[in-house]
Amino acid sequence: MPNLPTKARVVVIGGGISGCSVAYHLAKLGWTDVVLLERKQLTSGTTWHAAGLIGQLRASQNMTRLAKYSADLYVKLEAETGIATGMRQNGSITVALTEERKQEIYRQATLARAFDIDVNEVSPREVKEMYPHLNTSDVVGAVHLPLDGQCDPTNIAMALAKGARQLGAKIVENVKVTDVHKRDGRVTGVSWASGEEFGTIETDLLVNCGGMWGRDLAARSGVTLPLHACEHFYIVTEAIENLTRLPVLRVPDECAYYKEDAGKMMLGAFEPKAKPWGMEGIREDFCFDQLPEDFDHFEPILSMAVNRMPMLETAGIHTFFNGPESFTPDDRYYLGEAPEVRGYWIAAGYNSIGIVSSGGAGFALAQWMNDGEPPFDLWDVDIRRAQPFQKNRRYLKERVTETLGLLYADHFPYRQVETSRGIRRSPLHEHLKARGAVFGEVAGWERANWFARPDQEREYRYSWQRQNWFENQREEHLAVRNSVGLFDMTSFGKIRIEGRDACTFLNRLCANQMDVAPGRIVYTQMLNSKGGIESDLTVTRFSETAFFAVVPGATLQRDLAWMRKHVREDEFVIITDITASESVLVLMGPKAREVITRVSPNDFSNEAFPFGTAQEIEIGMGLARAHRVTYVGELGWELYVSTDQTAHVFEALEEAGATSGLKLCGLHTLDSCRIEKAFRHFGHDVTDEDHVLEAGLGFAVKTDKVDFMGRDAVLRKRESGLERRMLQFKLKDAEPLLFHNEALVRDGKIVSIVTSGNYGHHLGGAIGMGYVPCSGESADDVLASTYEIEIAGQRFPAEASLKPMYDPKGDRTRM
Repeated sequence: MPNLPTKARVVVIGGGISGCSVAYHLAKLGWTDVVLLERKQLTSGTTWHAAGLIGQLRASQNMTRLAKYSADLYVKLEAETGIATGMRQNGSITVALTEERKQEIYRQATLARAFDIDVNEVSPREVKEMYPHLNTSDVVGAVHLPLDGQCDPTNIAMALAKGARQLGAKIVENVKVTDVHKRDGRVTGVSWASGEEFGTIETDLLVNCGGMWGRDLAARSGVTLPLHACEHFYIVTEAIENLTRLPVLRVPDECAYYKEDAGKMMLGAFEPKAKPWGMEGIREDFCFDQLPEDFDHFEPILSMAVNRMPMLETAGIHTFFNGPESFTPDDRYYLGEAPEVRGYWIAAGYNSIGIVSSGGAGFALAQWMNDGEPPFDLWDVDIRRAQPFQKNRRYLKERVTETLGLLYADHFPYRQVETSRGIRRSPLHEHLKARGAVFGEVAGWERANWFARPDQEREYRYSWQRQNWFENQREEHLAVRNSVGLFDMTSFGKIRIEGRDACTFLNRLCANQMDVAPGRIVYTQMLNSKGGIESDLTVTRFSETAFFAVVPGATLQRDLAWMRKHVREDEFVIITDITASESVLVLMGPKAREVITRVSPNDFSNEAFPFGTAQEIEIGMGLARAHRVTYVGELGWELYVSTDQTAHVFEALEEAGATSGLKLCGLHTLDSCRIEKAFRHFGHDVTDEDHVLEAGLGFAVKTDKVDFMGRDAVLRKRESGLERRMLQFKLKDAEPLLFHNEALVRDGKIVSIVTSGNYGHHLGGAIGMGYVPCSGESADDVLASTYEIEIAGQRFPAEASLKPMYDPKGDRTRM
């Protein structure tokens, strides 16, 4: 019988590298009663057959921070535990075979410099010197990261497990968790089975590190964990004579990676159309299993590889391997506490980068569990981004055929997924489609990103330069600035907060004053204890006991979870997601009043309908609630319409707007207008790591009201002074484009990155937002510097401003 306790502070489920890392890092923090249960043996499932590539550079600063942490940890683990980790910092090279790919990897090199990672752009000749076996005849550029490397995944997991045991954690194999117990919406324990033995462990914390088993385990507790296994292929050659140590090589244009190990060469692939696996579930005895070979599937990759590395033509194949790995709908893993069940934590879904991710992910999750808040912004991988519908297995099976290949596809800006589309649609979807809408997808919502002309193809032509919709966006943008535009923003998250204590509750959660007259709209943030921004939202008061919050569609689950988590036992507050019950039509521009008065008898004058207020109106032959707010910096109204009347209201507005030049506009235009106005975007410009005062949002913070979350941090920051400031930038050259993650250069030195970027069609240049360090400096000091923005290694002069460059006084919203 396994020697298991009847109580534990935390139970970690799964003994791959993720579970071992979580157990190790919790034990490092002094948690002694940590129990890890593995259904079979440690590393079985995926860890044992992982390629073990250690690439430090990821898509964002904090994901890079975690990958760098992993690399550093794996170097130290051997001395700590006595287990060889095989960690070898032999560097990596990524080569480009097209000019577009060269632009991408050079942008990544700029990002690496901004994150203080050792990086060099290298010529094809230099690549040949470092990798003499490589055919470089069509290589147009390359990037070398000297401190990347490779490792032994199994030994690293074993070293983490040994380290955890040395610190007091209990790790037990051949014990399967059969059930998770809950009471009052939180974890209370687990049931386990081992052969003929059964038992329970009381605990109020568990961590699901179940890998490809994790989804079904979570589903049994009502927890959404969207992932699906795919087949992942690689070959290992026989020993090759005189093969010396080489850097890891990535050739993304051929979907391939290469790794030299012990005189043999490994070739792995992330092919464009992957093979999902385990649709009917994973058999009970699956452990260190391989999947059936499929040489026909792998042959196109091998054919390109023989041309790329001619020595493979004569090298014998020692191993042709096919094993399962789990992938998520957006190629990012999951960390954090599940919103459905308190105490149910997750670290899973690593998308074939589990080895380089797990060290840092285990560290971050352990800190989060220990401190009650993440150590820094982890929204990229937060489980609260998952949508409940994404647990659907047919959706996942179709989506992961694409996401595996996207790892090595060109990561163009605005790239849209192609699989599992059309799940969530506005009532206007077919109307917009008939008028030329080209859709993108966020949180499952189909949203019109831009509108094609009748003679224009309705699809994206991706590029790092101006894409095929650039002029469409320009026309839409200028219509909003000069006449009037209409957006469908039904994807907004909509939350009702009501009950006896609703006002008290919101005043405690929100930084602005929420005790306002019914009909008033309050722009506010919900802060954490450090003054970081957990949510950026508007709240409208309907009555003494009812409020209505509007949040981005992508953050709805996060915001619902944050609110529900903070309702006190003695408070009567009901929080309801009503997103699907109302559509949102956004009418914006100097002629907005002209259009809306043609379809509504209500008074839309400044006196009768001031900015920041909401009223029920008659419109067409129906009703709507009109909110006078803006995210584009113009006169206008957001119209909240019940879904059954949405099409009617749209048709009435379209007809009324014909003589005023009304133009249908997409999300790309919404973003380019908001960035001209320097409005912040949650997840890019503002996160839970960004202090509300440094983000320039102090005007929405009222420290003279009742105590609220983050108030002390705001007062401390006012006392100590800002360490950085959010600035708006405009490139002086009208040609280059900004997207995000370009390097901000102050007086010749990289100091930060662009948090978001778009093209300002009214201002006549690319616009970016970004934080600039300013400890001990005045605003004038910050603006006195010379600024440039580095794009793919080239620097461009930029103007900087603390005030919005477009309509700095906000006159246009109050016309």
